[in-house]
Amino acid sequence: MRFDLSDLRLFLQIVEAGSITRGAERLHLAIAAASTRIRNMEAVLGTPLLHRERQGVQPTPAGRTLVHHARLLLQQAERMHGELAQYAEGIKGQVRLMSNTNALTEFLPEPLSDFLATHPQVNIDLEERLSDEIVAAVADGTADVGIVAGTVELAGLETLPFRTDRFVLVAAPAHSLATVERALFAEVLDYDFVERTPALSRREG
Repeated sequence: MRFDLSDLRLFLQIVEAGSITRGAERLHLAIAAASTRIRNMEAVLGTPLLHRERQGVQPTPAGRTLVHHARLLLQQAERMHGELAQYAEGIKGQVRLMSNTNALTEFLPEPLSDFLATHPQVNIDLEERLSDEIVAAVADGTADVGIVAGTVELAGLETLPFRTDRFVLVAAPAHSLATVERALFAEVLDYDFVERTPALSRREG
């Protein structure tokens, strides 16, 4: 195709304004120049993109398809520009890190703070997820690094131990478990629990 992001931006402005004249004005272009660029796009694609009417213009079916893809392309270009701009500001790398709730709140703050202090040119994109979601994200490349519970299926990914998380059972003095020194998690499941995050604790435990 022989048109660029500027052409796509112009086309979107014309469709949103419902007029070649108003679309051109939004981008400070001459009306003749804007009309020529739209005709060139139609020639390249081999199909009309706009219904030209006395009241203005409306996108054809092909034009509506182009609107959809043009918006996606321009959004992606803006994201790319934003990420690349970080390098101009001194950022030399970006790590997409996902962590489950427990590691995020209990174990990550201190080492992450130390890492950022000693590596100011690295940007950490941190996101909280469930362990099974993190494994899937690392596997498909959505995340670079993930911190998950040791009980989750790791799908053949390379793993390293991060922290040991020990659970402590707290019971009322009169409770039947109060005198037990050690208990397997399975042995206490018949009792009621007071949980901070019920949906997560059962899955992450």
